[in-house]
Amino acid sequence: MNTKYKFSTSILALILLISSFTAQATTKSDPDPEKDKILIYVLKNILTRGHFVEKDINDNFSEHVFKSFIDGLDPNKRYFTQKDLKEFSKYKYEIDNQLLADDVSFYNLVYSHFSDKIKNAKSYYGALLAQPFDFKKKETIDIDFDKAKFAENENELINYWRKQLKLNTLSRVQEELKQQEEKVKKDKNFKNKSFRVLEKEARAEVLKNMDELYLRIEELEHEDWFSTFLNSVVGAFDPHTTYMAPRIKERFDQDMSGKLEGIGARLQKKGIYTHVFELVSGGPAWKQGELEAGDIILQVAQGDKEPLDIVGMRLDDAIKFIKGKKGTEVRLTVKKKLDGSTKIISIIRDVVQLEETFVKSSTVEKNGKKYGIIDLPRFYIDFQDKSYRDSAKDMEKEIERLKNEGVTGLIIDLRNNGGGSLKTAIEIAGLFIDKGPIVQVKYRGENPMVKNDIDPKIQWDGSVVVLVNELSASASEIFAAAMQDYRRAIIIGGNQTYGKGTVQNVLPINQFYPKYEKDLGYLKMTIQKFYRINGGSTQIEGVYSDIAIPSKYSYMKFGEKDLEGALIWDKVPQAKYLQTNSYINFSDVIYKSKERIAADPKFKLINEYAKWLKENQDDTSYSLNYKSFSKESETQEKEAKKFKTVFDYKSDLTFASPNYELPLLKKDTILADKRVAWHKNLSKDMYVSEALNVLSELKLKTPSEIVKN
Repeated sequence: MNTKYKFSTSILALILLISSFTAQATTKSDPDPEKDKILIYVLKNILTRGHFVEKDINDNFSEHVFKSFIDGLDPNKRYFTQKDLKEFSKYKYEIDNQLLADDVSFYNLVYSHFSDKIKNAKSYYGALLAQPFDFKKKETIDIDFDKAKFAENENELINYWRKQLKLNTLSRVQEELKQQEEKVKKDKNFKNKSFRVLEKEARAEVLKNMDELYLRIEELEHEDWFSTFLNSVVGAFDPHTTYMAPRIKERFDQDMSGKLEGIGARLQKKGIYTHVFELVSGGPAWKQGELEAGDIILQVAQGDKEPLDIVGMRLDDAIKFIKGKKGTEVRLTVKKKLDGSTKIISIIRDVVQLEETFVKSSTVEKNGKKYGIIDLPRFYIDFQDKSYRDSAKDMEKEIERLKNEGVTGLIIDLRNNGGGSLKTAIEIAGLFIDKGPIVQVKYRGENPMVKNDIDPKIQWDGSVVVLVNELSASASEIFAAAMQDYRRAIIIGGNQTYGKGTVQNVLPINQFYPKYEKDLGYLKMTIQKFYRINGGSTQIEGVYSDIAIPSKYSYMKFGEKDLEGALIWDKVPQAKYLQTNSYINFSDVIYKSKERIAADPKFKLINEYAKWLKENQDDTSYSLNYKSFSKESETQEKEAKKFKTVFDYKSDLTFASPNYELPLLKKDTILADKRVAWHKNLSKDMYVSEALNVLSELKLKTPSEIVKN
C-alpha cells in the first residue's frame, strides 16, 4: 500500500543532517565500503524519524537483527555451526552500537564466514551424492528448520546435508516407482528399472539441480548479500518495511504499473543459457513474429553496435541489455528451438502492457438476467506517468461497458489481490457510493485523517457482491471494508482477509544524501496505519466476510497475524458516514447463503480438506527408511484420495467476454486462448457460483424507500 509521503519538519531536518555526513575509511575486503556505510547511516536516520513505530535502536533491536540476518543467510541450517554462532555472538548485543557508529563489522564477519561456507557446499553435496544412500537405516528428518538447532560441529553439519539430500533423492525414487507402476498398467511389455538404477538416476537429478542452484548463488553479488543484512535491520521495525536495491525497485514499478519498456518476452536461466520462456501477448516480440518460446538468446546488440555475448551472464544483467527505451532497436542472435539454427532477429522496443495485471470482465446469464464479473488482480498505478492507465480509470470504463450490455449486478473479484495504490482503492470505492469517507489514515503520533470520495457521481448503483479470500490484502481490504461499512455490497469468501492495515511509501535514498552519485536504492517504509470508517483497523483482523465459505486456507497459518513483528490492532474514532441501505433483503440473502453453504456436501468436504492440510502442515517429520517412507506415503495417498474430487465442480453457466473485447480476440489468439481458459475456470468455480446466487437474490430498494430509511 503506497501513498504520497508527507514531509514533516523532522524529515526535512533529517535531509539537512544527512547531507553533512562524511563516510569513514573502511577495509579493502568490502567491494564498496563507502556505499555500505552511507546506506546504514541514512536508513537508520530515516527509520527512527519517519517510521510509524517509534523504536529505539537498543539491545533488543540488536538481538533481532542478529537472528534475522543469520536466518536470512542460512534458513535451512546448511552452513553455520554452533562454533560460528559463538564467534558471531560477541556482536549479539553490539549491533545497535555498530549501527549508531555506521560500523558494519558484524555484517563483514558473518558474510566472510558465509562466503567460505558457500565454497565448501559444493564439496559437501558432491561427495554425498557420489555414493548410494542407505535406505535401510532407520532415521528421520524434521524439515521445520525454524525449530532446528544449528549443527554442533562440521561433522553434524555434513549429516544435516546428508539427510536433506537423502530426502530429496528418496522422494524422487518414490515418484519414479509410482510412474513405473502406471506405465506397467498401460503397457505390459514395459520394463521396470531396478531400485538401484532409479536411486542412481535420482541422485544424478538432485546433483544437477544443486549445481544449477549454486550457479545462481555464485551469480549473486555483494549488493544482494548486503541487501539481506539491510532488510534484517529495517525489518526490525515491521515486516513490510524493506530495502530495495535499484533493480528490485525496477521490478516493483513494473508490478505496480503493469508495464515495462522492452521486447515483451519472459526469460529464464537454464544452466549458462538465457531461454525465452514466454512471449507477452501484444508485445513487440509477439508482433515481430520471429522470436519463439524455447529459443536461446546468445548475443545482444544495441542497434548497429557490436553484439555482446550473454552466454554465462546472470539473468538480471542479460535482461538489462535486452530491455530498453521505446523506439530503440535491439538485435538478438538466437539459437532456434525447432531446428537449432542461428538467426539474428531485430526488434524495435516498445511499451509492454502486462495483461494479467489489468482489470478484465466477463458476462454470464442466470435465471434470465445478465450479470458481470470483474476481476481486479491488483490496485495498479503508474506513479511516474499519471496519464497512463490505472485500476480506477479502468474499473470506471469496464463498469460503463458492462452497463451498456445490460448487466443487472456485479461481482468484484478481489481474490489473491495483494493490494497496491491507496489512491485508486479510494477512487474505486467512490464508483459505488455518492460521496463520503472511504478510509482513515494515521501518521505516528498524529490524529487520524479521513480520506473521502469527493466525486458525487455513482458509476454503479446496482447490486454488488465482493469476492475475497485469505490472500486479499491491503488496498483490497480498504475497498471491501468500505463496501461493508456502507452496506453497499455483500462480502463473500474466506473467513477473513489477510489483515495488512499499514501503508508504505517508497523513498529514493539518494534524496537524503544527494551528493553521493551512485544509486543507493530505495526504502519502502511503513509511514501510516489505516482504519475503517467505523474506526477499527484492518491490521491483523482484516475484513470478516458477511458470508464465510470454507477454503483450503481456512486452518492454515496465514496472514498478518502470523508474521513476526506485525503491528498491533487498534482503533480510532468512527468517521461520519451514512450507510446506503441499498437492499430490501440484505440480511435474508446472507442467511440463505449461509444455510446453503452449511448444507452443501462440497463445502463440507472442503472444510475437511482444509483440516487435513493443516495437519500435514504441522507434521514436518519424515522417515528416511525406504519401507517406512513408503508406508507413510501410502497412508497419505489413501487419505488424499478422499479429497481427490474436492474442487471438482461444473456449473451450467456460460461465461463470455464483453462485446467490446470480441474484435481484440479475433486479432490476438494468445489473448483469446487466455480468455477461453478463464471462462472455463469460472464455470468450474463454486465460489463464483455461490456469489452469483447471492447476487441474483439481492433486491434493491427504490429511491423513495432509501429516503424513508
